[in-house]
Amino acid sequence: MAPGRALVHRASRCQGRPARRAVLDIRTFLSDTINVRAGEFVRKIEKLGRERGVAVRFETHRGKGSHGTLYYGKRFTVVKDRKKELGPGLVSAMLRQLGLSKSDLT
Repeated sequence: MAPGRALVHRASRCQGRPARRAVLDIRTFLSDTINVRAGEFVRKIEKLGRERGVAVRFETHRGKGSHGTLYYGKRFTVVKDRKKELGPGLVSAMLRQLGLSKSDLT
């Protein structure tokens, strides 16, 4: 038996517990990874603001170094260097600060 199949087979024998493979599939599905460059993120938020009629502006002078402030209506978030990639955790934190969700970007 292949090692992966043995793991699933042993786990499925446990009463009341789902198979390990099923648990891993669910965890992988829930960890939605969005890798996006900061400039692309700003453009997507600007497009969303145009579609929804919300004022969006990006101010470079309201940030230190390569950082800037992105305003979406009355809410705002700080965006790091627009040439660099944002990790999934940072993207979700920034969206939360703007009052948006990941589904709004797609």
